Amino acid sequence: MSHPMAGTAGPPGTPRVLRAMNDRTALDLLLEHGPLSRSRIGRLTGLSKPTASQLLARLEAAGLVLATGTTEGRPGPGAQLYEVNPAAAHAAGLDVSPRRIRAAVADLTGRTVGRYELPTPGRRSPAPAVQQVTDALDGAVKAAGLCRSDIHHLVIGTPGAFDPNTGRLRYASHLPGWHSPALLDELAAALPMPFAYENDVNLVALAEQRRGAARDHTDFVLLWNEEGLGAALVLGGRLHRGWTGGAGEVGFLPVPGTPLVRQVGRANSGGFQELAGAQAVPVLARELGVQDIPPGPYTEQAAALLARAAASPPGDGPEHRLLRAYATRLATGLASLVSVLDPELVVLSGTGLTSGGEVLRALVQAELEELAAPRPRLVLGDVREHPVLRGALESALAATRDEVFDTSR
Repeated sequence: MSHPMAGTAGPPGTPRVLRAMNDRTALDLLLEHGPLSRSRIGRLTGLSKPTASQLLARLEAAGLVLATGTTEGRPGPGAQLYEVNPAAAHAAGLDVSPRRIRAAVADLTGRTVGRYELPTPGRRSPAPAVQQVTDALDGAVKAAGLCRSDIHHLVIGTPGAFDPNTGRLRYASHLPGWHSPALLDELAAALPMPFAYENDVNLVALAEQRRGAARDHTDFVLLWNEEGLGAALVLGGRLHRGWTGGAGEVGFLPVPGTPLVRQVGRANSGGFQELAGAQAVPVLARELGVQDIPPGPYTEQAAALLARAAASPPGDGPEHRLLRAYATRLATGLASLVSVLDPELVVLSGTGLTSGGEVLRALVQAELEELAAPRPRLVLGDVREHPVLRGALESALAATRDEVFDTSR
């Protein structure tokens, strides 16, 4: 899926390697802080002015940085500012679901420069997965004004996970056209760039770790609730995927309050999904006497009901009973997770959780403290706009930057 890197960096400690390390540090600082002057880069890196000047000249000649504007508002002439060249490389991400594929292209700074959404025909006449991928990618590439060969890395996010032992997609029987044992080889043959694949909820966790509520946290659980209920586990700063890629498939978790679901792989569901998935919210609302159940897909129904309940005046009305009952259901499954993992933080993400806002979060936190001995802090996810796609882009950008920022080659 990836190509071997040409050349060698040389033994550690050589001038070439040290220069490359300084280059990478400066480029990361420019990504973090935006345009910086030579003197500011020198102070942040600890390099002398002549060394910082040589570094910037080297990176400018390599096309990795651009001179842009000057500092203003200070006595004397303004200092030249430098920034990462956004057009030096591009990365792409795909968010695959049974109904559509979202695709996006980002420049080297992480700014999205092209988007495309490809409706998929569903079970009746699914197009081959390879065609779905290339059509969606080409749509985003065209929207960015680029060609497919301009993309350095691609990350594809799907429900379930590709089993590293067999190369087959597991835990996602509802994704038609994606279960061929030759799929990964077919994708490699069709795509001109290195690509990787990742579970969609894992990508949401990556987005929250890079840009959201889990920044600076190395041990956390992300609970996702949208079209399906799932989790991502980050332990010691790394995603824990499990032997078959199925770590975090908590929708299959047997829980009190629902009959045991057997042959969960065939059913593509389990106890926790039946108890607390988004599809349970409108059913629970009717049982509790909530009026005016909105029409539409169950994910939209759940989001609307939870948002309305969270905004209603406190009391013992049916909408607040809905929030309390749903919080208990969510905490029932979470109790098993935190009892085993004892994470520092739990991030609640997906519209089946975030639509209830702080009101639902506080109720789940209180219930969890009753049901489990560990007491992690619960927070709402910050990455709300297409978080799976954002995580795919972040993953693809990390690989792209590792490639193009390596000046030791």
